[in-house]
Amino acid sequence: MKNEKTKLDNIDLSILSELQKNGKISNVELAHIVNISPPSCLRRVKSLENRNFIRGYNAILNPELLGFKVTVFAHVGLESQAETDLKIFENYISLFPEVRECYMLVGEVDFLLKIVAKDWDDFQTFLTKNLTQAPKVSNVKTSLNIRSIKSLPEIPFEIMSE
Repeated sequence: MKNEKTKLDNIDLSILSELQKNGKISNVELAHIVNISPPSCLRRVKSLENRNFIRGYNAILNPELLGFKVTVFAHVGLESQAETDLKIFENYISLFPEVRECYMLVGEVDFLLKIVAKDWDDFQTFLTKNLTQAPKVSNVKTSLNIRSIKSLPEIPFEIMSE
């Protein structure tokens, strides 16, 4: 039997799809698009929020226009993969706002970080004073982002029916 938390019907999926396209859409507009009444739509949205299908709402900003001209991906290897060492690094790296994304990986590296900085000098300062000095870090390899070709934070609803 399916867990009650994960039960979604086609209307729920339509609501999620529309909200990820436009988080500012009014409840009335959303209800019209998914073809249900506004009170029913609001109840469904609240239920999706309460069940954590919707984790939040935010605006997608242009980092370059706000002065963040450098994006770097850092591949970080640790001295060991013991759970305590992983947690030590995770807790340490979570303190730095420059690190916008952090993924623990299986393979050649332990962590992949997405780091933003105002300029190359700011990044180098972060790298030498914070990242390479992080506890349990054995090596760091970086790749400078030249251009972002595709960045889609949304779920690909269009392939769910395949």
